Amino acid sequence: MMSGRVGMPSPWLLLGPMLVIVFAAVGYPILMTLWLAFTDTRLMAGPGAAHFVGLENFAYAFSDSEFLAAAGRTIYFTLVSISASALLGVGVALLLNEKFYGRTFCRALLVLPWAVPTIVNALMWRLIYQPDFGVLNAVLTQSGLMESYRSWLGSEGSAMNAVILADVWKNYPLVALIVLAALQSAPLELYGAATLDGANAWQRFKAVTWPVIAPPLLVALVLRSIEALKVFDIFYVMTRGGPASSTKTMSFFVYEESFRFMRVGSGASYALIVVLICMVFVGFYVRLMRRQEA
Repeated sequence: MMSGRVGMPSPWLLLGPMLVIVFAAVGYPILMTLWLAFTDTRLMAGPGAAHFVGLENFAYAFSDSEFLAAAGRTIYFTLVSISASALLGVGVALLLNEKFYGRTFCRALLVLPWAVPTIVNALMWRLIYQPDFGVLNAVLTQSGLMESYRSWLGSEGSAMNAVILADVWKNYPLVALIVLAALQSAPLELYGAATLDGANAWQRFKAVTWPVIAPPLLVALVLRSIEALKVFDIFYVMTRGGPASSTKTMSFFVYEESFRFMRVGSGASYALIVVLICMVFVGFYVRLMRRQEA
């Protein structure tokens, strides 16, 4: 009989196919975006038409008042949407953590808004806001809260907040589910000890519940912030960036620059700015996480 053992293949050989796929799907597009951001490439231009322009695209972006206004609208959307999602998600999670009849059914029902595709959610809320036969106008007028129907998505003052409401309705279940999972791991004896010490509901939440839910809540907020900062689809379906560009976000600018005006170079620079802002938000949350762990 032959002695010895068969040599094991190199780990890099086993990882090779996966690394090739990851580079093709992620690495190559990122490198191409970095290159295009420093050129004046146009979508339908012929070979050799692109030229290296350095930081010219970024200088134009930061001097473009419309893009800066879109950045402000994006940050407003992000802050309001994630704040409302966090408050509503934590409140719902606390309610579903209590014992009551039908709790399991309510927990299962919570998943439905989050499971609805974003495009379907946007179309549904667009019908709800419809100025002629929308459900919202019908309920508000018939209850006496409004005298006449209103175009919620056709008014600069209400369009952004109307989209925020639709986004919160779809995404607060994610926060609620993450917080609810954390609440399930909270030690019940701590609540009993706090009650014996005479702590009221707020004091029990501050001393027991908050330290348990804070780390997973921050993770949920990181996910929501990244999604909100690069939001595009819900605005495209509900408002097309209108009225009067009042709901045009940074991602909408990336889309228009790249595919409507065919300026792929400047569109790539706008996309990188969105990525940088996302990194700032993520860095802020990471710092908060480290403070929680300290």
